[in-house]
Formats: sequence, structure tokens, C-alpha cells
Amino acid sequence: MTSTLRQSRFRIEGMDCASCAAKIDTAVRRLPGISDVAVSVATGRMTVTHAPESDLAALSARVAGLGYGVEPIETRRGAPAARRPPGDHARHDHGSCGGHAHDHGHDHRHGAGHRQAHDHAVPSAAAPDRQAPDGHDHAHAPSIGRWWQSRKGLTTIACGLALAAAYGVGKLVPALDHWAFLLALAVGLVPVARRAFAAALAGTPFSIEMLMTIAAVGAVIIGATEEAAAVVFLFLVGELLEGVAATRARASIQGLADLVPKTALVAVDGRTREVPAESLAVDTIILIRPGDRVPADGVVVAGDSAIDEAPVTGESTPRRRTVGDPVFAGTVNGDAALTVRVTAAAADNTIARVVKLVEEAQESKAPTERFIDSFSRYYTPAVLVVGALVAVVPPLIAGGAWTEWIYKGLAILLIGCPCALVISTPAAIAASLAAGARRGLLMKGGAVLERLGTLTTIAFDKTGTLTEGKPKVTDIVGFGTGEQAVLALAAGLETGSNHPLARAILARAEADGVSPAPAAGLAAIAGKGLAGTVEGRAVFLGAAAAAGERAVLPPEAATRIKALNDEGKTVSVLLVDGSPAGLIAMRDEPRADAREGLERLKQAGIRTLMLTGDNSRTAEAIARVVGIEPHGELLPEDKMRIVEELKRQGERVGKVGDGINDAPALAAADVGIAMGGAADVALETADAAVLHGRVADVAALVALSRRTMANIRQNITVALGLKAVFLVTTIAGVTGLWPAILADTGATVIVTANAMRLLRPS
Repeated sequence: MTSTLRQSRFRIEGMDCASCAAKIDTAVRRLPGISDVAVSVATGRMTVTHAPESDLAALSARVAGLGYGVEPIETRRGAPAARRPPGDHARHDHGSCGGHAHDHGHDHRHGAGHRQAHDHAVPSAAAPDRQAPDGHDHAHAPSIGRWWQSRKGLTTIACGLALAAAYGVGKLVPALDHWAFLLALAVGLVPVARRAFAAALAGTPFSIEMLMTIAAVGAVIIGATEEAAAVVFLFLVGELLEGVAATRARASIQGLADLVPKTALVAVDGRTREVPAESLAVDTIILIRPGDRVPADGVVVAGDSAIDEAPVTGESTPRRRTVGDPVFAGTVNGDAALTVRVTAAAADNTIARVVKLVEEAQESKAPTERFIDSFSRYYTPAVLVVGALVAVVPPLIAGGAWTEWIYKGLAILLIGCPCALVISTPAAIAASLAAGARRGLLMKGGAVLERLGTLTTIAFDKTGTLTEGKPKVTDIVGFGTGEQAVLALAAGLETGSNHPLARAILARAEADGVSPAPAAGLAAIAGKGLAGTVEGRAVFLGAAAAAGERAVLPPEAATRIKALNDEGKTVSVLLVDGSPAGLIAMRDEPRADAREGLERLKQAGIRTLMLTGDNSRTAEAIARVVGIEPHGELLPEDKMRIVEELKRQGERVGKVGDGINDAPALAAADVGIAMGGAADVALETADAAVLHGRVADVAALVALSRRTMANIRQNITVALGLKAVFLVTTIAGVTGLWPAILADTGATVIVTANAMRLLRPS
């Protein structure tokens, strides 16, 4: 029964491509008691779901027999296997207010509800040699660090030395030439042949190792021992290069986890002590000194400092953080000490969530990758058949020389090795996912990465997506009173309030260097505004309608209020002793890069729409500023309906929002993209996310997708093109075994190097 199943995790060394993972998967699934197997090339790990009585020692022996290092990773004892269907991501339920429909009634009873249901198997961002509290491990690199210390590295070096020695012996003692090269061949071929036969017994008879073994043995039989030894050495070199490339791709993700320091300073009774960062519990108070990396997500409880958030959000300039502000693991404290209360354990901090998402994404195959995997299953047996036909048919039908055509058939086996083809797609996708994560662009798998480049229409939410998500004071108008005086009186009334519009007024006063006027007798009038006594005068601040009930607004004020409302701004009227003294207008302003980001999408041939629940007047005002087609006063179901209508019209639709109120539309779109701060990116709601909160990053996602697909097409062309060329030249007798294996190894190197270009900034 599912409830009795257990999960065991293993670190696999020497697994460098999809064909390696497929061999391991096939072999392990054939063992008794195994329910499911998940093998990740990206992380170098295997997760096995099995019955409690399963023989894990036999499992390890089976994997080791295939030629891979295997090491169990401890998990929490007795923890049942968490069986979650593919793509069933736990969703966050965030209390949020979409739109910006404030009446400025100022009853000031705004409670901010924010709850998160984290039930992820999220890795710790701990050191590679340390086990995270939840049992997850981040040892992406092989357990042996340097390539020349790995099993494949040692075998390749031994084979190379044996081959060099054989050449020396052949020159010095020609009579021993054949036996010297046969010994050199054995040094490299025996491990390959063992893996080939182990894979065949475990259910994968048509492996790359089997092709190599048949070709090498056949070459010995027809007297080409020297070439056979050289071919095996070149094959081992090609495998080693694959391993180096795979390690580099893993290291790019490990670099994210390494942003989090290994230790933290815990503050207790005015003293500090150093503890492992992975041991920090929620609500622990920690001290972060100037220049230190932040060891955990948290909230500042004391201090004021500039934080360099570039490692996490990509922001180029440090941001001031003071009491009540969030800080994120992996960022760097600037000029002053901060005391921080931890809000997320190591297994659930920002960096750990990003790393986990990228790992899961790399394990999710794109349609192109699935096609290549399926194609390669038939391709390898077909190569064997073609090689056999080339070796047998010409001598039987046309009277060709057996030795000549067997040699050509063996060369075709080497040409047919599918290494370059199999690695062409996953290498590019892994590199792109890693490169995107480093720039704050997250995608849930190769399928999402592939779809992004095909989008023809992208619909944006307004509040918090195209705009900053918080109002700012845009206009201050005085009627016989100076603007600074109007601001000082309003700020006096709002002092101590947490209402978003109150915070906007206080922020403007601070920015302008205006001190709030001392106020007394403050009273919130529900649905209308706020009243009090300031400097001995009766002052009221509230909505225009409420102010009109208390005083006669002059035509000048009414005209100005209408004009400001037409610009999508919320207007508060200030009355002093029953007479209009001024106006304060506020609006949730567009993000600084909104217009530029939308323009980049249009240049890429993508239509853009705004779908918002805000009133049409505000939507149209913002749309004019940023240059987008507006649709206002929409309910969540209306947004979803518009997305579905666009899809029925043949459009490929992306939806960008905060992942909360837009959830139905995000789910309906071909690609849902969450936008927000690093502490809450609504990753579980959408297919992709941008951590920076920049509109231009949506265009960057599309560009990355298109670059990746172009890279994959180049890789497939190289992999198949070189094989086609050498197939013709081999049959024509121009090339032989050496060029054949060089073609395969060379194609693998070219494809891998081309994919690694995606790791560089565009």
C-alpha cells in the first residue's frame, strides 16, 4: 500500500547524461519491491520509492555494477514516502488586496493577513558535506572533487598511459606490438564491457557501451588492434568531457546554495554565539555584522543598514532596511549591524526554494527532449542493424572483401553512438535554467522554457505587476496655504497610522524634509476620513465627498479634483477650521521599467494587454503612461475568460500577475508568470517567476527561451550532421575507426560547449 512505502535517496557519481539516467532507472525498476524511481542528472541523485523490506544493498550493488559510484543519503528515519503527482505543487494562500480602490475613509482597521502553507521537500542551503535537517542533500558535485580523481578520470589516465607504453614497446620490440596494444585495449575496454553487459542484464541491451564493445572486439578480430585501443581511449576521453560539463552545470546551481553562509551569530541576553546556519529555527534572534552575508530569511528588529540584494533579486543598488523590513538569505549587509528575527528555517529560505525549484525544473523534460529520448531508443538498435548490413551485404551480394566491409560496419557503429544527440537538448536546457536562476528568472522545467518562446500575447495584472503595488503622493495643491504646510498638517493627522495612503503621506513628508505638525484628539470617522486638532485648529482629511459634507468646495477645487481623478489618482481633501486648505493626490505609480519592458515585448512581436480589477479610469490612465491595451473592472473569472478567448483565437497566451488574485488566469494561460519580491514569488501558483519585480524580465524570459531553442536546433544539426557526413565518407572508404570515434567525441564536445554558452550573460 502507498502508506507503507518509503523513500530512499542516493548520490550517484559518474552519471553525466540522460542515457546514464535511463540505464540506472531501468535497472533499479526491475528489482523487487521498487514502486518508483526518479533519477536526476542535474543533481546527481536518485530517489527510490520502495517497500520497507526492499534490499537496498542489492540496489546499490546493481547500480555499482553499471559502473557508477553510489552512496546512500540519510533521510529522516521512518518518514513515509511523499507521493505527489507530477506538477501538483502546493499552493500558497496569501491574503492580498488586488487593485487600488481606496476611499480614504480612514477607519484604520486594516489587518494584514498573510499565511503560507509550506509543505515542500525543500533542500537546505547547507554545506555540501553536511546533511540538512529535513534529510535533503546538496552535494551536486561528485564525492571525489577533481576530474582526475574520479573513477572515469583514473580509467582514462590509465588507458592513455597504457596506450603510450604500447606505442613505445611497438617501436622497441616490434614482435610484441600486437600484444602491447591488446593489453592497452584491455585496460580501457574491460570496464566499458563490464558496464555494457551489466546494463544488458539489467534491461538495457542497446547501450553506448555495448556499441563500443562490439566495435572494439570486432576490430581486434580483423587485426586492427592498434586502432581499437586508440578508439577506446578516445571514447573514454569523450565520456570524461561529458562528466566535466555535467559537473560545471551542477556547480552553477550549487553556487546559489553557497551564497548562504555556513554559520550565524545568535544573540542571547546581550551576548552572541556562533552556530551552524542550518540549525537556525524560526523566531531565533541573530546579529548580522557589516559586510556579513545574511544567513537566513528574517525581519529586522533593530538597526538600519543598506543591504546588497543583487545575489538574490538582481537589484544593482543596495536597499535600505530598517525595523520591520524583510531581509533575505544570501544578501550582504552593508554599513551597520542589524538584529534580525528569523522567519524561515534553512530548508525553506529564499535561496533553498530557488535551488529546489531549479532542480525540479531540470528534472522536468521539455517536449523536444522527450522526443530525442524516444528517438534514441530506436536509433541505437537501428545503428546496429545498419552496421551489420554494411558488414555483410556487400561481401555476400557484390563479392566485396569481408575484412574491408566488416571494418566499415564497425566504424558505422562508432559513428552511430548517440552521445552528442542525447546530450544536445538537456545540456542546453540545464544551462538555461541555471543561467535564468542566477538572474532571478525561474522556470518550472524544460516544457515551460520551450513554451515561453512561442508566446504571441502576454496579459499583465496592474497592481504590483505593472505598478509598484503601493500608492505614492503625486500632487500637493494648496488653497491659500503653502504645499509644505498642507503636507505637514496631513502628516500630523496620519502619524502612527499603517494605512497604505497614510504611509504614502508620511513617506512624502520624510522625503521632502517636512516635520509632521503635532496633532491631538485624533478620531477616525468610518468611511469618511480622519479628524483632529493640529496647532489649535480643527483639521479634517478625507475623501472629496466627505469633505463636501463639511464645507463648500470652490469651483477651482472641484475642477482640480476631477482632473486628478481622470488621471487615476485618489484625492484627499484637507479642511482647516471648516475651510478647504488643500488637496493631496496619490496613485500607485508604474514601475520604472514598465514602459521599456513592454516595448521590448512588442519588438519581439508579442501583443500586450492589461487585465485589472481596478476601475477603468485608473486602468486607462496607467495604460497611457506605459503604453498597453487596458481592460479594467474585471473579476478573477473575467480575466480567466479573456485568456481562454485569446487561446480559442489561436493565440499562445502568457499571464503575468502576483500569483494570488490572478490564480485562475495564471492556470488558464499557456504560461503563468508570477512577479514579486524574493520573499514571496508565488512559485507554486505559476509556471515561471521573476524575482526582481521588473517588467523587462518578462521580455528576458522570452528572449532566453528563444536563445535556448536556437541553441538546441544548432546542437541537433551538429550531432546529426557530423554523423551523416562521416557515414558517407566511411562507406566510401575515406574515413575509418579513428575518424569515426573522433566525430562522435568531437560532436559531443561541440554540443556541450555550445550549450554552456547559455550560462554566459546575454
